[in-house]
Amino acid sequence: MPLALVALAIGAFGIGTTEFVITGLLPQVASDLGVSIPTVGLLVTGYALGVVVGAPPMTVLGTVMSRKRVLMLLMALFVAGNLLSALAPSFGVMLAGRVIASLAHGAFFGIGSVVAAELVAPHRRAGAIALMFTGLTVANVVGVPLGTLVGQVAGWRTTFAIVAGLGVVGLIGIVALVPEMPRPEGVRLRHEVAALRDVQVLLAMGMTVLGFGGVFAAITYIAPMMVRVTGYPEGAVTWLLVLFGLGMVAGNLIGGRFADRALMPMLYVSLGALAVVLAAFTLTAHSKILAPVTVALVGALGFATVPPLQKRVLDLAHGAPTLASAVNIGAFNLGNALSSWLGGLVIAAGLGYTAPNWVGALLAASALVLAVLSAALERRSAMIAPAQPPRVIL
Repeated sequence: MPLALVALAIGAFGIGTTEFVITGLLPQVASDLGVSIPTVGLLVTGYALGVVVGAPPMTVLGTVMSRKRVLMLLMALFVAGNLLSALAPSFGVMLAGRVIASLAHGAFFGIGSVVAAELVAPHRRAGAIALMFTGLTVANVVGVPLGTLVGQVAGWRTTFAIVAGLGVVGLIGIVALVPEMPRPEGVRLRHEVAALRDVQVLLAMGMTVLGFGGVFAAITYIAPMMVRVTGYPEGAVTWLLVLFGLGMVAGNLIGGRFADRALMPMLYVSLGALAVVLAAFTLTAHSKILAPVTVALVGALGFATVPPLQKRVLDLAHGAPTLASAVNIGAFNLGNALSSWLGGLVIAAGLGYTAPNWVGALLAASALVLAVLSAALERRSAMIAPAQPPRVIL
């Protein structure tokens, strides 16, 4: 395994911790800043939208700077945003810190995915991407639960200060381990933008928005759901997040392995099963035995979609993958923003803390429909012009 993948995983660990740790601290942050839980849920929405908005312009830097230098710049921005969150005197400043940190997210994973894919042979690319994303999934096993525990004991500000420190460690890892990779010759911004006009690329991004959005519809509100519906004490949320993280690690590695063998079948199985499990979560959330099992399954099935979706975008935009890769990371977070917002709406409407699970199930089922449509269009294009790669340009 190239050492550069270790450096990318370190950065992913820090980013994954700050992205997900807020889900375990919603009650504490809401109480301290004097806002409601649906309102503080906007910290998830704001972060996700920051990823969506920040990914394209930050990735454009890769057309004028080396990829290593861009990754270093992104980690520095991440550190600054988390420090601001840690020191925030009000909800508005806290939200601003979250958005600043999020601007690094999409471009880091987008450029990192391209770097990871280029470090290995073509038939191992999904596996290399999965290894990079292992940092993100391990963050949910170690970083997020520990951050939640620290936040409950020492205050959520301490958690975000520690996260900023993780960003510093990630920056050092990039400086030390990622090789200088100059921007590819002959690839211009217009080529990168043109790749986003491919219908199959857009369908893959639609699957990303809806599929992973299904996960976040449930997980954003896991703390109040588990405490107020299932009946767990607040301290148990930490271990429930560990289970979610373990599921993510397993799903990520399985998705990476099978995506290199049968990408679309892997998506069919994971998206279909995710929709079923999220629907069932509405019922299993009332059981202290079944709820933890469901949490782990949501993590596993949700992250089993990540390597195949990212690899599909890279394959379809093979001539200019950097921007498409980063925009697809933004699509993951657009799904997060959409689902956390919809989850807050159904809770605010009085439908209860399990209602977001139905939102997630519908989103995942919609992603499965897009996957079937994408495969059908691909087969049709292959039948019409078997000698040409399937391409439909808007």
